[in-house]
Amino acid sequence: MKKYLLLSLLLIASLAKGQSLEGAWKMISQNGKAVTEQEYIKIYQDDYFAFGIKNVADNAFIGAGGGPYKFEAGKCTETLDFFTLDPLQVGTSTPFKVELKGNKLTLSADTNRGMLVETWEKISETKDELSGNWVITGRKRDDQISRSTPGARRTIKILSGGRFQWVAFNSETKEFSGTGGGTYSAKNGKYLETITFFSRDNSRVGASLGFDFKVIEGEWHHSGLSSQGQPIYEIWTPYSIGYKPAK
Repeated sequence: MKKYLLLSLLLIASLAKGQSLEGAWKMISQNGKAVTEQEYIKIYQDDYFAFGIKNVADNAFIGAGGGPYKFEAGKCTETLDFFTLDPLQVGTSTPFKVELKGNKLTLSADTNRGMLVETWEKISETKDELSGNWVITGRKRDDQISRSTPGARRTIKILSGGRFQWVAFNSETKEFSGTGGGTYSAKNGKYLETITFFSRDNSRVGASLGFDFKVIEGEWHHSGLSSQGQPIYEIWTPYSIGYKPAK
């Protein structure tokens, strides 16, 4: 009897350990009310998360938030590096109780605004060469590469489950500069992204841009023409390597 009990406990522990939040998610309900008028898309990847919210009717940008997270033992603690809806919350952490059933994720927490219960549906967990959380560390102009070490002020780009989101912010001053996101594909050196939300100009929603990419020594080299037709060459480094927090 003890043998079977031990095997059952080991199986449960193995299943819990194998659970992952990584991928792209869409919120379907909040505090028991279906979410239909707004679209919430959230990406978890490489111990970081980001989400963007827009109005479905006119694509108007509503807000964004994100930062590092830790998922273990049925709990997910999210810490905000940026949060447009209430910048004073930047730097705070919220421990969520997690329930994962198939492609449904339920997050619940007692917040300073009362109980919050969110249900998310997984869009996809597919991965490719560029799946990850990246921070920009270099640019090329006139064949000259300039490098920088991101600190409190940084621009990140998180990709997972066929979705992307870039964010420019300063976690120290709580200043937010902009964000955008949507769907993407990365295959055979070609990167294509289609915008589904953009904080600076919602008229850009629906636009697609194609670029070339190479992964060189673990860094993403991104090149092509901007939406204004200007040549760009950017170097993105894995966030865990490129970002140097202040000590």
